[in-house]
Amino acid sequence: MKPDSTVIKNRYDRIAPFFDLLEAPMEGLFFKQWRERLWAKADGHHILEVGVGTGKNFDYYPKDAMITAIDFSPEMLKQAAQAKERKGVQVELALMDVQSLCYADNSFDVVICSFVFCSVPMPMKGLKELCRVCKPGGQVLLLEHVISSRPALARAMNFLNPMVVKLFGANINRDTVKSVKACGFSFVRVDESSSDIIKLITTIK
Repeated sequence: MKPDSTVIKNRYDRIAPFFDLLEAPMEGLFFKQWRERLWAKADGHHILEVGVGTGKNFDYYPKDAMITAIDFSPEMLKQAAQAKERKGVQVELALMDVQSLCYADNSFDVVICSFVFCSVPMPMKGLKELCRVCKPGGQVLLLEHVISSRPALARAMNFLNPMVVKLFGANINRDTVKSVKACGFSFVRVDESSSDIIKLITTIK
């Protein structure tokens, strides 16, 4: 049985105070450069960041943009609020689940998320919500780690996935590119700089 949102939320609540420390090696070696590439693609004034976590993307926010950032974990959002005050970032933070966004249709110029859909119990539902709240012609930008295209590595990721989900609430074997392509966007492109298991995806509604 797949974990529901409450189970996943509780896992992120539990690790929130230590999350940055746990991810520090991967953040420094890999994730930071990917975040820079992701946010460099954002082209719009009204931006929604989904899965703000502890606020790791604050350093890459475009100047003069109006940004709303959400997360479904109260404890992660608490860490983001502290980072907001510490860094002096202009952003509106809100507690919300991507699977059920409270925003009206066609609300944002850009919807952006990084390493989020590994943790969404019903990813297709969440992706369709991103599409719904994005304006026609607007961007939905995603940075996601996905299952490898290499059979041996894919088998290992499938084997390890239950343990990773239990510990951290994140799946390491999602085929997010395939899911995005099934959501009805008018344009979907995987950045040529993407690696085998980290994909930078640009879509247009």
